[in-house]
Amino acid sequence: MRRYVLTGTPGSGKTSILRCLAELGYGVVEEAATAVIARAQALGEDEPWMRTTFVDDVVDLQRQRQLETSSTSSVQVFDRSPVCTYALANYLGLPASRALTAEIERITAEEIYERQVLFVLNLGFCEPTSAVGSAFSSRWFSKDSMSRATARSATNSSTSLLTALPAVSPRPARRSPDTHRGDGAPWCLSGQSEG
Repeated sequence: MRRYVLTGTPGSGKTSILRCLAELGYGVVEEAATAVIARAQALGEDEPWMRTTFVDDVVDLQRQRQLETSSTSSVQVFDRSPVCTYALANYLGLPASRALTAEIERITAEEIYERQVLFVLNLGFCEPTSAVGSAFSSRWFSKDSMSRATARSATNSSTSLLTALPAVSPRPARRSPDTHRGDGAPWCLSGQSEG
């Protein structure tokens, strides 16, 4: 099983890429942080990212989804990873918790994800969603700071190669499911290697 991490700022097209991949029959796993935020806000919590357990909640859900994901596809793509959660914690000024450190050690030791990290370039703006409101998104992702933090975390890891993918429109051109890059990965995972 080949597991790729797809990362980038909100609004860069990660979800569109994941939907495309799912339509083509690839296994995809949605982002955990958005789910944690949406669940907490549904329960009346306005800013769950301010909670001291927020990063650990994201890490727990990422681990749960990775362990529970089964697919007949030989390729799975995950919307972000614990390395991205580390970048988020760093940006929020939080130390890496024991849970986060342990999860990064686990995914590294077990080689859970491919070394190649797929980084979707920013479209130049961030659209607020119900899970990530305008105040949070404008502060958190201003001047592409999260992109830089994630890229820095990924490229500082001795186990990662960063591949830049262009930002995508909501509906990329339709391609045949058997169109691959040559290494078994689908067409929409092509990009230029920077590592």
